[in-house]
Amino acid sequence: MKILLTGANGYIGKRLLPVLIEQQHEVICMVRDPRRFELPDTLKDKVQIAKGDLLQPESLTTLPTAIDAAYYLVHSMGAWGHDFEKAEQASAENFVTYLNTTSARQVIYLSGISNAAHLSKHLSSRRHVEDILDQAKASLTVFRASIIIGSGSASFEIIRDLVEKLPVMITPRWLNSRCQPLAIRDVIFYLTAALDNSACYEQRLEIGGPDVLTYKQMLEKLAEVRHLKRFIFTVPVLTPKLSSYWLYFVTSTSFSIARSLVESLRNDTIVQDNRIHHIIPHQNLTYEEALKLAYAKIEQNMVISSWKDALVSGTMRLNYMDFVQMPEHGLLTDKQVIKLAQDPEVVLHNIWSIGGERGWYKTDFLWEIRGLLDKVAGGVGLKRGRRHPSEIQAGDSIDFWRVLVADREKRRLLLYAEMKVPGEAWLQFRIYDQEDGAYLEQLAAFRPDGLAGRLYWYAMLPFHYIIFQGMIRNIATYKPEA
Repeated sequence: MKILLTGANGYIGKRLLPVLIEQQHEVICMVRDPRRFELPDTLKDKVQIAKGDLLQPESLTTLPTAIDAAYYLVHSMGAWGHDFEKAEQASAENFVTYLNTTSARQVIYLSGISNAAHLSKHLSSRRHVEDILDQAKASLTVFRASIIIGSGSASFEIIRDLVEKLPVMITPRWLNSRCQPLAIRDVIFYLTAALDNSACYEQRLEIGGPDVLTYKQMLEKLAEVRHLKRFIFTVPVLTPKLSSYWLYFVTSTSFSIARSLVESLRNDTIVQDNRIHHIIPHQNLTYEEALKLAYAKIEQNMVISSWKDALVSGTMRLNYMDFVQMPEHGLLTDKQVIKLAQDPEVVLHNIWSIGGERGWYKTDFLWEIRGLLDKVAGGVGLKRGRRHPSEIQAGDSIDFWRVLVADREKRRLLLYAEMKVPGEAWLQFRIYDQEDGAYLEQLAAFRPDGLAGRLYWYAMLPFHYIIFQGMIRNIATYKPEA
């Protein structure tokens, strides 16, 4: 089948794509910016990329019309600020207008369980998107999922952050809300099993795992799996706003996502309609099995996608790839160069391993303080870490940086700051050859926004002196353990 995949850059889309290719489908990935859509080498020759922005209907006129089915995997979860409901509505309406010009027989949408009388804004918006998609000529299949558990998923990473970092938790009362956690493996199974399945046409199906748990029980089970002793107390005094700040400061999530989650988690997400078991019989993983599978993927460095790599995990603009080229004028810079005394490939590996658990090679406590200040200022902080300990691709997040260029062949890594700064900041590493040997160049560049930006840069100079000289020296000399 010929399939259009929207949300191909997202957490679900990246998991779904290789499965569709394995099943011999012809897949067209619709993305806003092809420059930030990195495909594994095994998929590059098997996927067609189409540029389109669902908020710009004129950009959809060039999309192919000869398709058999489409996946609509577009969710806001903290994007577009307070206007996310209008943006989600406009995106869905524009998509339906396009879809009605195609030969598609089916459109598949992943939504959330929304059986409560009073829904959160996000669950209500997803329900509204369902109704809009139902106006398309193509048959609609909706999967309403409970909380999704998998390596790199927002839900799993937040629960993991809480349990692994806090021996004692004073938690909000929404931890008593109930859900049916569902493994990402089972979500992908349903999404593919419904494809061209007439029994799924014009159906809105609820999916959840076999366990009905409160969020507190989910935390306790994860602690049990990790052999950790944790004490959890729920109190009624934490308002939704305070709960959002609590999640924001304790975990790696952004405030917008924390706010969205808190609003949604106040609703029970329990399967009330079990028709899925008759239409697509399948034995879902238990919550414990899903946890163990997620940790196995992490330990094997096989995390395919992470919510942290989505733009909604930070403050980055959609056009961030426009910053691949630094401005020629108006920059304040700190440039360090050192001749390499060890194999350049070892140094390149050190560069590719920067951030996350490896750290920043010099005065990590200063980076942590900067991350805390960034959190206080409403930024992403330093807790996002990285998807893989030594592999990088354009679009990845590394702590409070976003990867613009990761070119191993040209031995160049370019990062762009997502931290809160009065201006724009880049950090570049590159290795180049001279007649007398190989050199490492480290360039920190800042384009200040007015007087505040200049004052910020000069106030940071003493810290730059300490950090940047030591960082390049340690990158050049660090020898990974055999």
